[in-house]
Amino acid sequence: MVRHIAIGVRGEAAETVEFKHTLSAHHPELPPVYSTPDMIRLMETACFHALQSFCDEGEITVGIAINVEHRAATGIGMQVYAEAQLESFDGRFYTMRVRAHDGTQEIGRGTVGRAVVHVPSFLQRMRERARGG
Repeated sequence: MVRHIAIGVRGEAAETVEFKHTLSAHHPELPPVYSTPDMIRLMETACFHALQSFCDEGEITVGIAINVEHRAATGIGMQVYAEAQLESFDGRFYTMRVRAHDGTQEIGRGTVGRAVVHVPSFLQRMRERARGG
């Protein structure tokens, strides 16, 4: 990724909370509220949307660090919105400021670190590692 990316570039993602996104889906004794892993996944998707158009052919960005607080519960049927904004970068490493809300309250916030990966090279390394090489 050699193109200049302006600090502040943004991405968004949204989804409606379904049972599969809840704590109850993982364990029946837990409440039917939006899970932290699902909130983080949505934040990561917003980060991907913010940076993907700046990637070169065959490149994507992937999450490498997460520092997120899940601050409020959200139930089934609620719409969750995630926003990501580029805060800083160092070479191929990017720090995104992330936030999630449900239209009435903030439910999460923090930062996500991203790195540029050349997919064909990455897949070749994975194949070599799987063969023990």
